[in-house]
Amino acid sequence: VQLVESGGGLVQPGGSLTLSCAASGFPFSSYEMNWYRQAPGKERELVAGLSSFGGTTSYADSVKGRFTISRDNAQNTVYLQMNSLKPEDTAVYYCNARYGPFADYNYWGQGTQVTVSS
Repeated sequence: VQLVESGGGLVQPGGSLTLSCAASGFPFSSYEMNWYRQAPGKERELVAGLSSFGGTTSYADSVKGRFTISRDNAQNTVYLQMNSLKPEDTAVYYCNARYGPFADYNYWGQGTQVTVSS
């Protein structure tokens, strides 16, 4: 199983970034896909979630209206489009794949750094 994030970097406040997570080694379309983030000194938090086959999305209140999660099941990839970025969005962003009522299968990527600063 592999989850490989890309697309992070340094961006100015108000800017945009799109993160990608390429998945392999499991039946991607059957898994719920999520993006988490962890800022220095803080706990990891759920940013956005997307059900298998893309029917249902959920967002943290802090990113609603600014971030969009999407998936391409043909390419085994999940995306996080981030607009109107703020300094408080600075964190390591992690891709997560989850399956089963009790997260029986739960996989993580290695993370990608997003820094919002002028």
